[in-house]
Amino acid sequence: MTNILETTKVVKRFGGLVAVSDLTFTIPQRSIVSIIGPNGAGKTTFFNCITGFYDIDEGDIVFNGRSIKGRSPDQIARLGISRTYQNIRLFNSMSTIENILAGMEPQLQSNWIGALFHLPGTVREEREALIEANRLLDFVGLRGKGDDLARNLPYGDQRRLEIARALASKPKLLLLDEPTAGMNPRETAQTTEFIQNLRDELDITILLIEHDMRVVMGISEQITVLDYGKKIAEGKPAEIQSNPEVIEAYLGRGAAASATIEVSA
Repeated sequence: MTNILETTKVVKRFGGLVAVSDLTFTIPQRSIVSIIGPNGAGKTTFFNCITGFYDIDEGDIVFNGRSIKGRSPDQIARLGISRTYQNIRLFNSMSTIENILAGMEPQLQSNWIGALFHLPGTVREEREALIEANRLLDFVGLRGKGDDLARNLPYGDQRRLEIARALASKPKLLLLDEPTAGMNPRETAQTTEFIQNLRDELDITILLIEHDMRVVMGISEQITVLDYGKKIAEGKPAEIQSNPEVIEAYLGRGAAASATIEVSA
């Protein structure tokens, strides 16, 4: 299977702190892959390296056969990588439909001159963008809420809106940072099913950071485990669940002899 993303010996330092250390990592195309690890393991920092928010100090990141090292976040978004955030980042004073339209910006061809003079190409693109934005609202389960202000949506709907905005740029690779954080069990189950549908219906690849092991073990085809910025394990869910190094990282030294990572409710 072709890999959509490959990182080779990636290092990210903050002064004397090595947040990501010598990380080599691959994501097969059209897969759902999770990155897990204790708090402070370097997971979100690694996301920020992939999406260009942080420049890496060593190594390389290759997306679809092209190095993206040193590229800006907007350049990387245009190439086909989009993301959500651990803490929801919506335009709260804008409507849901306006939030999705804002997410389309990396893919739009028109400029301010076309908008100012209502050039035919710009008008056509704006009309098509609105149709697509409404389609995405339907897809994420927010039909009829296009005019609602983002800040007035329930928490679970805000999460879905953030995913819709990320999808608006038509990514090939979608990075989800703690998509079920703060959700109750019913919302978590719905979001887990929704993430699977994203991959199956939109034919995209998903990279996930998630603390809820029920979600990780139930949805992932491959799991990579980080601890102190280093990869300590990689494999299928069953392999990770009983891996002694992973159990030690989560539960402490000496815990691996008689434990597995708890995934039950």
